[in-house]
Amino acid sequence: MTEREILDLLKYGEDIHLECKKAEKGLPNSVWETYSSFANTDGGIILFGVEENTKATDFESRFVFQAIKNPNQRIKDFWNTVNSNKVSCNILVDADAGTCSVKGKDIIWIKVPRAKYNQRPVYLNDNPIKGSYKRNHEGDYHCTEEEVKAMLRDANDSGSDGIILDGYTMEDLDMNSLRSYRIEFEHCNPDHIWNGLDDLEFLRKMNGYAKDRTTGKSWLTAAGLLLFGKGEAIRERFSNIRMDYIDLSNTVPGSRWSDRLTYDGMWENNLYNFMRLVMPKSVSGLKRPFRLEGMTRIDDTPVHKAIREAVVNMIIHCDYMANGTLKIEKSDKGFVFSNPGNLKLPVRDIYEGGHSVARNPHIQTFFRMIGAGDNIGSGFPTILSAWGAENWRKPDLSENMNLRSVELKLWMVSLMPQECTDYLLNVFGSAYSRLTGNEQIVLGTAYLEGTVTNARLQSVLNLHGIEVGRVLSNLVDNKMLIPDKKGRWTRYRLNDNYVALPSQRDFADIQPDEIAFKNKTDKLIYDYIQANGFITSAQVLDITRINTTQGANVALGRLINADLVVMERKGKHVIYRLKEEL
Repeated sequence: MTEREILDLLKYGEDIHLECKKAEKGLPNSVWETYSSFANTDGGIILFGVEENTKATDFESRFVFQAIKNPNQRIKDFWNTVNSNKVSCNILVDADAGTCSVKGKDIIWIKVPRAKYNQRPVYLNDNPIKGSYKRNHEGDYHCTEEEVKAMLRDANDSGSDGIILDGYTMEDLDMNSLRSYRIEFEHCNPDHIWNGLDDLEFLRKMNGYAKDRTTGKSWLTAAGLLLFGKGEAIRERFSNIRMDYIDLSNTVPGSRWSDRLTYDGMWENNLYNFMRLVMPKSVSGLKRPFRLEGMTRIDDTPVHKAIREAVVNMIIHCDYMANGTLKIEKSDKGFVFSNPGNLKLPVRDIYEGGHSVARNPHIQTFFRMIGAGDNIGSGFPTILSAWGAENWRKPDLSENMNLRSVELKLWMVSLMPQECTDYLLNVFGSAYSRLTGNEQIVLGTAYLEGTVTNARLQSVLNLHGIEVGRVLSNLVDNKMLIPDKKGRWTRYRLNDNYVALPSQRDFADIQPDEIAFKNKTDKLIYDYIQANGFITSAQVLDITRINTTQGANVALGRLINADLVVMERKGKHVIYRLKEEL
């Protein structure tokens, strides 16, 4: 890392991904807790030789740089330890550590990436339960035993839905659900050899039923029971999981929702039934353009397909061993899909596409065999493509490490709808028009979504976190955004009581009498430019009593020094415009 990169990181980076340590007497022991927490969460950078004063109000006094003695030896010590049994695994490469001179002081930087799902948990001292850490708003903290067990489950490449459920048999299945599935399977795969098998053998082939090699007995797998089980059996074995669909669109006064699907004893609440019931409810009301292929009407659209992908993704990536609700919320502005469990891959990899690690690969296969769910790694790009074609807000995929849940928001509103632009113009006046495109999108996102974070804007703007930090910092400096800092994490909201700073005022909106002119001549020149767009030295001589070019340049110089006018060269000519018109 360079000095500029480190200074930018300290000024614009998110503290949740940054840890500063003095390291006066060698590498502190706490560095390994931070190493574990960054690896188990979303990665981050550790700086040695930097002390942070959290009470400071300005950047210059917030960080104190202290030279590291013998930095090369310190880095060697770090590598020796990270390759020892102090930590469970070394996830770094040589390029992830180095030294840099910042303001004349030699410091050390370490980049810790997010560990791969099959490397987590990264723990200390050969003890995953007591030695695993995660990062939150306050810093590094011990993982709970449940969090460690969840990471250990996710490290299994064969997934979580292949476990054999001792004692659960075909009698625990809702045969109507299985029969309906097999009809769909045969419709999508009319020549498949498995169509002639009985239900038990069919489930064996699809990994819904399996033999315990230790006892020689065969039982349902988690996939088989969750997909086709009777509600009572599922609630008995997976009492921690609920399914819920709620429609908040088109509500009438006095009603909290217009439609809801939850467990009410009217349906066997297994995953297959849940999917089949919520699919038509989710797409109900969406536009279906009239289109024919031959004599057959095709009602499917990319948006319908994207919503189906979202439903299936939510189901196949859910952690059914964790507490929580498999939930779909529909509103006039779009959808929110949420499920228990953290992401096995970083958010940025999912947005890029081509990456997919299903937590429940057997359930994924069941759905794919009936045409529900795209090929591996293409599901989320399908959603992004459909939403981009509609010019809707970019889908927001996020994970809550503390609650161990994943949420996907699909906004069915324009990137910058007219009512949003009108509101922002009303609040910020002409200062809004002079913002960059990215700054306007940030304010629009804050208006439409209530608040924004650096992480959310990285996906919206497709920028690095430091670049997003610069945009946010400028809007905060201009009093357009109000930061709400919680520990090491910051949310930003619109300043609805905005008052323009003097430097932001549009002179076209200011009456000439409000400007402190040096004399009547300067005011006359200003009025002329405001009415005609520009002025030249020769025109100054025509409209004033000044009779020399030098005198005209002096008068124009006063307006330039007052930050009202700027000089602009047009070929061989020089003209003067009001500053805000450039």
